[in-house]
Formats: sequence, C-alpha cells, structure tokens
Amino acid sequence: MKARLIKRFEDEIAVLDRELTHDLPKEIQRARELGDLRENAEYAAAKERQRLVESRISMLRTRVSQLQLMNLDKIPTDKAGFGSKLTVIENGKQLQFELCMPEDADPDKGLISVASPIGRAFVGKEEGDDVLVVTPAGKRAFELVRLITVHDEA
Repeated sequence: MKARLIKRFEDEIAVLDRELTHDLPKEIQRARELGDLRENAEYAAAKERQRLVESRISMLRTRVSQLQLMNLDKIPTDKAGFGSKLTVIENGKQLQFELCMPEDADPDKGLISVASPIGRAFVGKEEGDDVLVVTPAGKRAFELVRLITVHDEA
C-alpha cells in the first residue's frame, strides 16, 4: 500500500516536472513573443499554471517524504486504520470503503479519507462494531461487517 502510493506520487511528480521544465517554458516564451506582458492573457495563464505545478510538486514531494517515514507497524492489525478495506451495512445496503490519505479520497469510488468524519469514525473500530457518524448532511449509522487491514494485504 505504502509503496504503491509512493510510486503513484513519484509518477505524478515526473509528469509535472516535465511540464514545468519543458512544456511551460515554451508556452511562456511563445506568450512573450506576443508583446505587452501586462495585457497578455496567454502569458498570465502560463505563469499561473507554472505556480500551480510548482506547488503541486512541492506538496507531492512532502507527501512522499512523510510516507517513507510512516511506520506501518504502528497501524493495528485487528482494527480499522489507514489502508483498511471495510465492508459495512448502512440501512440494509452493503457498502465498500477503503481508508486512505486525504489527497486520495474519492467517495464515489469508496475511497474515504482518514481525516473525514466517516474515516475518523471508523479508525480503531473492529468487525461487528456499530458506528454512528455525524456528517454535515446528518447522522449515518453503519455496521462494520468485514475488515481487511493493510497488514492482511501485505
């Protein structure tokens, strides 16, 4: 899990780095050739994209460093935590969740951030536990029927 995340982040860094060092300088040069930079929308857009790419690369590098330092041994083997896959029942309907980092969250795909209200409510829970979550949309009640931890997948 950790290695997979690191690889994904490093792949994204490589793509963004190419854009930053190869593609964006060409766009900026092309925009400069159009004349007055104060009223040049192409130049402003390219410079803004450059700032965004630099910021994203910085955030990803920080995240890779944090992940490399993460000690998976501190994640419980029998309770929900980062990387756990959960099968839950809500109102008679079975749902699948995976607890992930905030930047990987995609609720539509069942990827729930450990920092979200639902993610925080499940951290530390075991199979068979009932979990009540207060969300901005109201209260939600779940039953945790199956738990696969990051250790089970290793």
